[in-house]
Amino acid sequence: MRSSLAPGIWLLRAFSRDSWYRGFILLITFLIYTCYHMSRKPISVVKSRLHHNCSGMIQPINDTHSLNDTTWCNWAPFDQSNYKELLGAVDNAFLVAYAIGMFISGIFGERLPLRYYLTAGMLLSGLFTSLLGLAYFWNIHVLWYFVLIQICNGLVQTTGWPSVVTCVGNWFGKGKRGLIMGVWNSHTSVGNILGSLLAGIWVDGQWGLSFVVPGILTAIMGLITFFFLIEYPEDVDCSPPQHHSEPEENQDNPEDPGNRPHSNRESSQESGAACPKEPRAQPAAISFFGALRIPGVVEFSLCLLFAKLVSYTFLYWLPLYIFNVVHFSAKEAGDLSTLFDVGGIVGGILAGLVSDYINGRATTCCVMLILAAPMMFLYNYVGQSGLSISIVMLLICGALVNGPYALITTAVSADLGTHKSLKGNAKALSTVTAIIDGTGSIGAALGPLLAGLISPTGWNNVFYMLITADILACLFLCRLVYKEILAWKSSLSRDGGSSVVLTHAR
Repeated sequence: MRSSLAPGIWLLRAFSRDSWYRGFILLITFLIYTCYHMSRKPISVVKSRLHHNCSGMIQPINDTHSLNDTTWCNWAPFDQSNYKELLGAVDNAFLVAYAIGMFISGIFGERLPLRYYLTAGMLLSGLFTSLLGLAYFWNIHVLWYFVLIQICNGLVQTTGWPSVVTCVGNWFGKGKRGLIMGVWNSHTSVGNILGSLLAGIWVDGQWGLSFVVPGILTAIMGLITFFFLIEYPEDVDCSPPQHHSEPEENQDNPEDPGNRPHSNRESSQESGAACPKEPRAQPAAISFFGALRIPGVVEFSLCLLFAKLVSYTFLYWLPLYIFNVVHFSAKEAGDLSTLFDVGGIVGGILAGLVSDYINGRATTCCVMLILAAPMMFLYNYVGQSGLSISIVMLLICGALVNGPYALITTAVSADLGTHKSLKGNAKALSTVTAIIDGTGSIGAALGPLLAGLISPTGWNNVFYMLITADILACLFLCRLVYKEILAWKSSLSRDGGSSVVLTHAR
């Protein structure tokens, strides 16, 4: 019985149980969003297969094309000279639908059970991803089919991000959130890497399988989500995290730094053993405009618009850039492009770690964005002069570009969604996440579209566009960086004053 255990041993067991469940939630949400991104990536790898120079290939005996035709092996309707614009339209169909749907998705995410919402989204996402690949087996050559499937896929994929961030926010408080979410957010890059590698297996043959296999894996993960996802700690009698729900006097009381959370948890669990578990009172969901009034939401949203523009342009066009400029095969270009995502994993973790240490999310993002601009310029001009240089530059660019993007979409969104102005109402988390990522998704839609329109004039112009967007992302954070610097100065002056008082007391 619980009463026969020493208090320290009982607390240790309760802590271990809570930690086990929190680790499990991190793992399952990591796998969920890995699958979402894995199903998005194949289109960027298959692009180079849908249109490429066929002059070095042997035509089939019964082929009706002329011997001088260099497009006979391409997939209509992408066999025309305007193929870049058509591929850009297919990308944009997904991204515009994703951007529009994201603003609505957060509102639904607050009002529907996350387990059902995510399960439905993953099953439908797996279906629409597979339908893209079935175009190969069904011999479909009409543009509207690809555009329509991408629109549907973009809408159902919006179920993922607000839901997983809300679920993680329900389980984790603010302490070390940047580091935890920096590691956790590597699911984006891991999903991109898996999607590239899986698509690369079949891209030079039956490229339809490059979509069908990730689609099936995503649907399977949706079923796992239905059976195993736990939305709230209270659902399994775990202690909830501390956001900003404690009274002000508790927050400001230096006499009781560590004992109160344990005693509260102990008393609440003992009272739960003495009486039946009462239904959890759900706070009211916040409105869209109410979420916009939370300090920092607008600035980080606009910053993410341009940061995500840069990141998604690399996501969708980097394999084709490597294919055209370095003249690698489609599989080699897809494999090399994964290094950008490997760098993104390191950048996301580094951004979270640094922002936790200095307590400055905006400053961390701004510094990384400033460094990213010259690195993108150098990659375009010297990154293709050798394989080793290309590898190093891709890793560095990936870290600097994806680091701020990862930090804003995870730790910053969770911070703002549990802001102290909400008085402990974490129901805003889904809406805030949707606003920030939805605004960012507008940039994600613009980036690949602009790349498709600008790339015929030269890849240099595409990189100038990316550098300009990167600088604009920095500018939107200037006010928040200034506030963080003032907060640091105030903190240093308080520390200095305290040390002076102690010296005089001695």
